[in-house]
Amino acid sequence: MKKLIAGNWKMNGSLESNAALVQGLLLNAQDWKCDVALCVPAPYLSQLQNLSKASPLLFGAQDVSMHDSGAFTGEVSAGMLKDFACRYAIVGHSERRQFHLESDALVAAKAQKALASGITPIVCVGETLQEREAGLTEEVVKRQLAAVIHLNGHCISEIVLAYEPVWAIGTGKTATPEMAQQVHAVIRAALARADATAATKIRILYGGSMKPDNAKELLAMSDIDGGLIGGASLKAADFLAIAAAA
Repeated sequence: MKKLIAGNWKMNGSLESNAALVQGLLLNAQDWKCDVALCVPAPYLSQLQNLSKASPLLFGAQDVSMHDSGAFTGEVSAGMLKDFACRYAIVGHSERRQFHLESDALVAAKAQKALASGITPIVCVGETLQEREAGLTEEVVKRQLAAVIHLNGHCISEIVLAYEPVWAIGTGKTATPEMAQQVHAVIRAALARADATAATKIRILYGGSMKPDNAKELLAMSDIDGGLIGGASLKAADFLAIAAAA
């Protein structure tokens, strides 16, 4: 299975810095042996659409609405993302779950809307430090995943999953490759119970502070099919190093 390295810029960027970063990435594009994508703030989707033309660079959004249209100020629909040829949309990122109180059911509905518009949702699951310390890691990720499978089971093979231990995002802490693999294996097994064939096709990314110095070891694990990269995706050299490790 071809690995996927997806960058999540979060709320960062400017027209000038975006152009410099993408141009720096594309200098190395001929060497990519994996899929490479950038998920950017909505105002920059048009810029990424132009910058990535005639290149292997894929791009996507960081969120999508569960609504098609209407009186939902500030929301961006899947249809709007499709207008910009978005390939991916992150749904259920831990920051959305934490700061916007997004429920498992809402995340599943957002994934459904993305799929209906031909956009691949990158569905994030993961536990907090308190949940890990309480021994609830498996219970939490299975619960979050179950909502997505329940609503999207007929097309579950078309999603990408990202395991992001919340305690390892932006903290400098990272799960060891073995710790990450253990949870990825749990996710794969849960997928297999829903659809054995789909489980072998779905890419499960690791999203907990993957960096150039740990990417190779993490990506060597049997059930880690790529990375959802935060801070390192804002530096061309770091992001390219992770892509090279894939």
